Amino acid sequence: MSESMPVASPGEHRTVLLRGGEVHSPADPFATAMVVERGHVAWVGSEGAADAFASGVDEVVDLEGALVTPAFVDAHVHTTATGFALTGLDLSSAASLAEAAELIRAHAAARPEDRILIGHGWDASRWPERRPLTRAELDELTGGRPLYLTRIDVHSALVTTALLDLVPGVRDLDGFHDGRQPLTGDAHHAVRAAAFGAVSPRQRTEAQRAARLEAASLGIGTLHECGGPQISSEEDFTGLLDLAREEAGPRVVGYWADLDVERARVLGALGAAGDLFADGSLGSHTACLHEPYADHAGHSGSAHLGATAIALHVVACTEAGLQAGFHAIGDAAVSAVVEGVRAAAEKLGLARIRAARHRVEHVEMLTPETIAAFAELGLTASVQPAFDALWGGEEGMYADRLGAERARTLNPYAALLRAGVPLAFGSDSPVTPLDPWGTVRAAAFHRTPEHRISARAAFTAHTRGGWRAVGRDDAGTLVPGAPADYAVWRTEELVVQAPDDRVARWSTDPRSGTPGLPDLTPGVDLPVCLRTVVYGQTVFVRPNE
Repeated sequence: MSESMPVASPGEHRTVLLRGGEVHSPADPFATAMVVERGHVAWVGSEGAADAFASGVDEVVDLEGALVTPAFVDAHVHTTATGFALTGLDLSSAASLAEAAELIRAHAAARPEDRILIGHGWDASRWPERRPLTRAELDELTGGRPLYLTRIDVHSALVTTALLDLVPGVRDLDGFHDGRQPLTGDAHHAVRAAAFGAVSPRQRTEAQRAARLEAASLGIGTLHECGGPQISSEEDFTGLLDLAREEAGPRVVGYWADLDVERARVLGALGAAGDLFADGSLGSHTACLHEPYADHAGHSGSAHLGATAIALHVVACTEAGLQAGFHAIGDAAVSAVVEGVRAAAEKLGLARIRAARHRVEHVEMLTPETIAAFAELGLTASVQPAFDALWGGEEGMYADRLGAERARTLNPYAALLRAGVPLAFGSDSPVTPLDPWGTVRAAAFHRTPEHRISARAAFTAHTRGGWRAVGRDDAGTLVPGAPADYAVWRTEELVVQAPDDRVARWSTDPRSGTPGLPDLTPGVDLPVCLRTVVYGQTVFVRPNE
């Protein structure tokens, strides 16, 4: 692009004509120009028609062939934890126990002023040693300082003795293990609360700013923050919402995972939803299954909410005008959610339940029956395709935990779409990184071919799907009247990709009348974000562009 607009201050709106590029709009599949006015899309159309607007705008932006798309919506994020992973101790790249140990030692040495060390991303299932660091090893690496170190799925954690000493009674809680195993369950939740409670306001705000900047640099215009009393803190949650109101950047929609519906409302949450745990995770053997784990004989995970509690919560949220939602990964947990929501529908009527657009996070282990129930009950599936990219396939963690046959049933996006279930895509960052085009690619090239969906459907789930998940049908596309949330991308030729290669062969034919998207074939470079705009305000410009 030929100019670099300064980041707009909150509340500032300029009338801007963008021209000379490719505008991804269902209003005009051949659009090359767009006008933004008062924070909304005012017009999209052809280059020739753009001449009529040029003299009446505050600024003309020459796109120089760049692609303009709706900004992405990440429908499941833990913002502060994402910021800590970006600015602090991130073990996701560690290929061995020894590499992880060295990263921990270096981080501790570099942060002598921090009251507590926060880290994330270890995954012993990918290390040749096949074991996590012991508590004694961590005590030595940190010099006896408090350390909280979450597994990649965030459902278990390694801690130092100094952190345990800050949590009276933790050794008597469910999920406490000796120094050779991570903490899970109630013990994990207790140490997590202590860990984030020890973080200074400066550290927290610094992490939140880092996460929002990273999101903006990736073309993400909206984040669905999934907080809760077992995940973060009220101060963290309200501080983030305040920051998003006060400083330019991606907007933040807050979900507070609490059975106390009124408390969620007071905190400013859109729903008492998000990570309201019906179960845990597959990686930590805590997702609740109908049949035992293949690699943990006799163990079927942990159920945190039953159908009765789920029904009561859905009724309470529906009557309060808030969204209900649950974290459910295992097939038994998903069944409990379906049973509970159906019971709520029997009490309040199906129409009220459907209108409330309640949602379920992750929802990895589905059957044809539970998929049909999602469609019937109007439940949104808030899912993370990067999970399959990271843990799917015949040799992946899912196959280790469940056996290859059950693992092949996970994350059936095509079946969900065929049934009419609304999809909203997210990252669950920091579980997997903020990476919207990578997420679209992961869904289009799912490791199990029958679960693949078109790139267009995946892109819609990561843009308009996120808006629909918060009850907005008027956003997430570049059409007149829609909020001007968009991103500008440097990319190669646009194509129309579908799961069937026979369709892709004619996909570059302009006569198809379908707006193209970047080629997301694995191995091809993903688009680079040049600019991100939220409600007409520029929140990111790539340097030197």
